Amino acid sequence: MNESSVGVRRRGGGGYLRRDLRGLAAVEFAMALPILMLLYFGIVEFAQAITVDRLVGLTAETVTNLVTQYTSISESTQMPDILDASTEVLAPYSSEAASVVVSLITIDSQGNATVTWSQAKNGTPRTAGQAFTVPADLDIPNTSVVFGEVSYPFNPVFDYLNLGTFNLYSSVYMVPRDATTINLTP
Repeated sequence: MNESSVGVRRRGGGGYLRRDLRGLAAVEFAMALPILMLLYFGIVEFAQAITVDRLVGLTAETVTNLVTQYTSISESTQMPDILDASTEVLAPYSSEAASVVVSLITIDSQGNATVTWSQAKNGTPRTAGQAFTVPADLDIPNTSVVFGEVSYPFNPVFDYLNLGTFNLYSSVYMVPRDATTINLTP
């Protein structure tokens, strides 16, 4: 019985292992997997941060827009509902951590801007009478602007890139629609 009849093939020298390509794809995949996973989770975290940042901006716009539609707002009944709109805009993300502040800024005849009133949800309202700097385009004597701002501490779900918590912030100015000012009543 010779070697060829039993199915044994003799390979010459050590070159056989260098020429054998079986398993090469598995080795390449094992080497590329950590990089691919880092890329995938990084993209997921980045996309989530962009989504939440957009919702933070949309929340500031929505709350400020709602306030500008009034000529008088009840601090005890209407304002809590307006501020609670932030919960719906930020969904499905938790609004408990979001700080929403809306303020009426009045500019006097000399062009000095001060806070007339301010209301907040999960945050600290601005102090009435506090000096305020408005953009030059909005610094028009004897007018008022509504300033809405939202701050959200964003913490990625996976935190695969070890970014930790960082603050997303958005603010917007809008002019009252139906009056030169908006009164806040008890």
